[in-house]
Amino acid sequence: MKHFILYLLLILSLKGVAQQPAKPNAVELYNQIQKLNFLGSVLYIAAHPDDENTRLIAYLSNTIKAQTGYLSLTRGDGGQNLIGPELREQLGVIRTQELIEARKIDGGVQFFSRANDFGFSKNPDETLQIWDKDQVLSDVIWVIRKFQPDVIINRFDHRSPGTTHGHHTSSAMLSYEAFDKVNDASVFPNQLQFTSIWQPKRLFFNTSWWFYGSKEMFDAADKSNLSKLQIGTYYQSLGKSNQEIAALSRSRHQSQGFGSTGTRGEDEEYLEFLKGDSPTDKTNLFDGIDTTWNRIKGGKEIGDILANVEKNFDFKNPSASINELVKAYSLIDNLDNSHWRTVKSEEIKKIIAGCTGLYLEAVSEVQEVTPNSSIKLKIEAINRSTVAMNLTGIGAVPTYIHEDEQKNVELKNNIPFTKTILLDLTKSFNEGLKFEYTNPYWLNQMGTVGMYRVDNQENIGIPDVIRQVKVGFWIEINGVEIPFERNVVYKYNDDVKGEVYQPLDIVPAVTSVFAEKVYIFNNDRDKTITVKVKAGKDAINGNVKLVMPQGWEVSPIEIPFSIDKKGQEVLAVFSVSPSKEVSEINIKSIVTVDGQTYNLNKIDINYPHIYKQMVLKPAETKAIRLKIKTKNEKIAYIMGAGDEVPKSLAQMGYEVDIIKPDEISTEKLENYDVVMTGIRAYNTVNALAFKQNILLDFVKNGKTMIVQYNTTDDLVTKDMSPFPLKISRDRVTEENAEVRFLNPNHPVLNYPNKITQEDFKDWKQEQGLYYPNEWDAAFTPILSSNDKGENPKNGALLIAKYGKGNYVYTGLSFFRELPEGVSGAFRLLANIIAIGE
Repeated sequence: MKHFILYLLLILSLKGVAQQPAKPNAVELYNQIQKLNFLGSVLYIAAHPDDENTRLIAYLSNTIKAQTGYLSLTRGDGGQNLIGPELREQLGVIRTQELIEARKIDGGVQFFSRANDFGFSKNPDETLQIWDKDQVLSDVIWVIRKFQPDVIINRFDHRSPGTTHGHHTSSAMLSYEAFDKVNDASVFPNQLQFTSIWQPKRLFFNTSWWFYGSKEMFDAADKSNLSKLQIGTYYQSLGKSNQEIAALSRSRHQSQGFGSTGTRGEDEEYLEFLKGDSPTDKTNLFDGIDTTWNRIKGGKEIGDILANVEKNFDFKNPSASINELVKAYSLIDNLDNSHWRTVKSEEIKKIIAGCTGLYLEAVSEVQEVTPNSSIKLKIEAINRSTVAMNLTGIGAVPTYIHEDEQKNVELKNNIPFTKTILLDLTKSFNEGLKFEYTNPYWLNQMGTVGMYRVDNQENIGIPDVIRQVKVGFWIEINGVEIPFERNVVYKYNDDVKGEVYQPLDIVPAVTSVFAEKVYIFNNDRDKTITVKVKAGKDAINGNVKLVMPQGWEVSPIEIPFSIDKKGQEVLAVFSVSPSKEVSEINIKSIVTVDGQTYNLNKIDINYPHIYKQMVLKPAETKAIRLKIKTKNEKIAYIMGAGDEVPKSLAQMGYEVDIIKPDEISTEKLENYDVVMTGIRAYNTVNALAFKQNILLDFVKNGKTMIVQYNTTDDLVTKDMSPFPLKISRDRVTEENAEVRFLNPNHPVLNYPNKITQEDFKDWKQEQGLYYPNEWDAAFTPILSSNDKGENPKNGALLIAKYGKGNYVYTGLSFFRELPEGVSGAFRLLANIIAIGE
């Protein structure tokens, strides 16, 4: 091995995210040593991000010291977003990162399957039909075989279809089935070239009073088959209760509004035994399972050494344990058991680095780099202890960068070693090595409504973006060479935040994006379409053109551009003539530079509670030629949880102003014909409680107010409507369910556009959600629809005359349909806006 030559490691990572290097204190190191001495695993299984029981995960990880995993079958793509406009795949990227951050707090390990959260499902039959059941079952078995849990815990009950989200029940059903198949070599045998069969010891269901209907019913229930765990641990060394740690973890789910307040004191969780070997001691999930080092061949000597390390750990001088830790590392590295060798090698390496204050880092001078370029990396290594150690090499195959030999460097106490090296992404040891653009790997190929496509078996289950650029460090202690890996990162100093870390992203040389997601052509006139072109490197010259079907025309054919500096943007403005016939088309942006074409749009997702993310999608927009009439209403839009409806209204030709809640006044609203509230506004905008009288007076004086859906969560005011209105959890999830007109002669179905059944075709994900199920007689229900086998839901669109004006409440999912370019949604909304005409 060429450990003494300077290379750079450019390999596929199994963990991904760029992050600030860990700097554990003595208490954290001691907890890691305790966990190092526990050889037992638990896998918690559910359907979505935020389904997991963080109290139980935190307890198992921090009190029991078990390796605790959470398998979320989906990435939560079908949910709503309380912090921004991202939906579908982009929301899934956010919720993925929120789960990763949650696991950093509660100590768990995160996994996913390829299942796509296609939206709310009312039963598992529908779920497993839209998902590819065999593929998702394969993924569950794959994760179990790789993680090798002794205990599996289901969040939901596999025996109660129809009582909760179909994804929930499906997760439990698949787990229950997998338990009996994971040890069968004839089941998904292709997996066995990468892993081995495995048999968990027991399967539980994490029940609670909620599944029994009430606390009283649960108290009266037979609990002879239940294990009761006391999870209210107080960690004196951390100054936190288990529930407080769990609340911090759950509060990472910010996009779903799951901020949680920690509690203290005694608390319990109940687990119903389902399959396997029932524990005799029901308070011990690992009863009868050897969780010591004795469970593996060659483990006793390691266990003896590490027991001594734990017993004699010096909180004032953690480095006093290094000699024994290095000795244990060598023994672990030679174990026959590949699973525990891999798991415990990584654990003990982190402990060795922490006990010596060993800091290793590779920092790029830029945050984004193109595949065929070079960048400078600043390498830093420092030993902050009296332990003798040498840096024997930096980097690894497959990419050779430097011919200079890096001889042994003594890392003296608290004296940093630094070096700047050149990373050349154009060179490779391995023929055919290709650096891929940074992108969530599950989005690289076109999937289906229910499944993401991931062809590489070894990538399935990996939670994060797979990053290719890593640096390896070899550290020698007591004659033992220990390899460490670090992702290449970018960092800078922010005047407010201080040191900020971001991942290194590999980006295209040029990207482009349309100014709008959807362009509406409601007449024969040309429309301006603007494309923004952004350089991923310096000195870009090329041209951009639009590609569209016959019947549509564009002028000019192509537009040349020149960009001097990386990160700069130019605008290319085209004039597009629509077809004469009603149609919906996709328009593609194609950029040509030096004979190579690029057609990707780079989307940056940047929120303070997660690491910066980048998503690459085809640079496309939708153009719709439809027959739609609109009036000249001026609209005041009050944002709620976040949506892109105002952009769609502007495309329809309306003058739209987004007004802040504190700007709402009688005088301000005099300038508008319509006030429209964004989704969940009455759940999230507290100021509406003090502005509601002004809004209702606006209606009373002859104007129109349109309120989009709110949830059954706490409303900021009980007087959201001028008449009694009760929101329920009613929804229609079958997007193409038959829609019946309850009042076919009502103006909203006839003016200025004639609404027909055709207008409800090709809706996306759902028709609507959180419909009212009770309302005052002043309201006129307009539409009726229902999912298969259910009673009619008539609360999708309610209109009431109030004073001289009209108050409209709708649960129809305009926030999804308009950005997706659903023609009928535009036509119906135009009629709702015109209801006051």
